Amino acid sequence: MSGHRWAARAAAGAAAVALTVTGGTLAQADDDIDTLPAEEIAERARDALLDARSLHLSARGSVGATGEEGSVDLTLDREGNCAGGVDMGADGSVEIVKRGDDVWLKPDAAFWKNHVPIGGSTFDKILDGRYMKAGADDPRMREVTEFCDLDTFRELMTDNVGDADLDGLTKGARTEVNGAPTVPVTRAEGGERVTAYVAAEGTPYPVRITVRGGGEEGTVDFSGFDRPVPTATPSTGETVDVTALLGRSIKPV
Repeated sequence: MSGHRWAARAAAGAAAVALTVTGGTLAQADDDIDTLPAEEIAERARDALLDARSLHLSARGSVGATGEEGSVDLTLDREGNCAGGVDMGADGSVEIVKRGDDVWLKPDAAFWKNHVPIGGSTFDKILDGRYMKAGADDPRMREVTEFCDLDTFRELMTDNVGDADLDGLTKGARTEVNGAPTVPVTRAEGGERVTAYVAAEGTPYPVRITVRGGGEEGTVDFSGFDRPVPTATPSTGETVDVTALLGRSIKPV
């Protein structure tokens, strides 16, 4: 489903942006981080992000050459559990829950209309506000299950660690993000300006990353580091098996 692809691009873009402005040393708690050079701040931010076992990701804006507008709001961990959703404005939205070996999706009517023009309205009527449920190993759910796994993004950054170029980073003055003090580290290149706002107190997590120019406009906020993903899953009465849905029949699961 294209909604999931948008979400995957947004989240992967968040990881790639983090990589763009970061390098690699041991993450440390340091309330005087704004006294460090921009390069070292970026290195510590990257490693703090890699060390997180779970986090909340909120991305909004346009991602990629298509200029698609949307937002992602998701809590995810290294075990592949997640809860949240993707909103593509007029193109629809999808709620996502993944726990263990199961995944639940709830697309809205606009999503079915715009992304499944043939038969989508029928699926929407069958679901009637419920989730469709599938096994996490279902090939049709591969993009969702990969998107829900924090290790997917950790591997992206780790695999490309040698590609990061720290030259040209600049450090700004302390500023607040969501009421917390941060130090901005910016890289401007080829018409694109990427800024990571790094926590100035406690562990130096990147709490916000913004991208401006280069065909992309977006903001990614990171929070809830190492807090567990909500364990609640849709009840039997709220779900329809994905195989039954595709067969246009109803089978509670």
